[in-house]
Amino acid sequence: MSDLTARAEKLDAADELAAKRAEFVLDDVVYLDGNSLGALPAVVPGRVADVVSRQWGELRIRSWEESGWWTAPERVGDRIAPLLGAAPGQVVVGDSTSVNIFKALVAAVRMAGEGRDEILVDATTFPTDGYIAASAARMTGRTLRPVLPAEVPDALGDRTAAVLLNHVDYRTGRLHDLPSLTAAAHRAGALAVWDLCHSAGALPVGLDEHGVDLAVGCTYKYLNGGPGSPAYLYVRAGLQDRFDSPLPGWNSHAEPFGMRPEYEPAPGAPRGRVGTPDILSMLALEAALDVWDAVSIEAVRAKSLALTDFFLECVSAYVAPGRVESLTPVPHAERGSQVALRCADAGEVMKRLIERGVVGDFRAPDVLRFGFTPLYVGFADVERAARVLGEVLG
Repeated sequence: MSDLTARAEKLDAADELAAKRAEFVLDDVVYLDGNSLGALPAVVPGRVADVVSRQWGELRIRSWEESGWWTAPERVGDRIAPLLGAAPGQVVVGDSTSVNIFKALVAAVRMAGEGRDEILVDATTFPTDGYIAASAARMTGRTLRPVLPAEVPDALGDRTAAVLLNHVDYRTGRLHDLPSLTAAAHRAGALAVWDLCHSAGALPVGLDEHGVDLAVGCTYKYLNGGPGSPAYLYVRAGLQDRFDSPLPGWNSHAEPFGMRPEYEPAPGAPRGRVGTPDILSMLALEAALDVWDAVSIEAVRAKSLALTDFFLECVSAYVAPGRVESLTPVPHAERGSQVALRCADAGEVMKRLIERGVVGDFRAPDVLRFGFTPLYVGFADVERAARVLGEVLG
């Protein structure tokens, strides 16, 4: 047994979150792609079967009231809120991340006022965020300016309406400084919109504490909601009465069953809704969130950093010098819950890793990406993944 293998066993034995692994459907594969699709929580199949066979099959339309379907977007939002550092009544679940980015960004521009004609967007953002930001700028008559997150404080000015930023960079795993960048936007009189797809469920976010205006995120990564599970929209309580959605659907009406031709937005988080919610995936997500019962997001963050530290150490020990280059920041304050390694033949390497039971993913042109979900990834998994990587790279 190598020193690293022995250390991994000791670390797993002392892990306060280790028992959570049994709440997921897993096999002998080392699954390090939870930053793309989280593993299946064991409670979900039975809960979904009940939704299909009893709530839909037997109760049918009565389930909108009797099974709580109508209130699910706000109810599930309130379950996600603590993981985002948000008080109840500020998160609504529904639609996709892309749709919610559009709602949030256009609403932010409208709240900023006519005198502000520029939107700043993270120049390294996930492509969809950039596409949506460009469309929102065209539709609102604003100019879109891509800037690096580090350049945002200097780029802000009295023309800035809103800033759209990613909390964690999807390629490198770099964690951006949400508190200071939000504060900089506010000093300039602009609104801050954050994409939390790669941070929610992996580290503390502190939306309320740091005065974030609007935020969006998916639920199928670290929240383990399932493929295509609905996204969420956060609107700070102090802005909700001014939130003017560009997609005013009947579900966000103050009187949805009044069927009136004039639109009157509902109070609070429900004005972020649009159309009929996707109940099957919504309630699968609600079931998946059971794994977070009695879990501290601070404990999750501590284990995340320990896992990524240990992985980088194991890679250094097992992989020949110069074969890979880590793109993920070393300082904890700058690191999310993934490690990105640059490798000349990354696509082929990832295929070989998957064949040997280590699942990560590949991002063109040359990045191996490994996501660490603390609720079910252990230190023995980390050591094995690095050891197999070293063997694959020769």
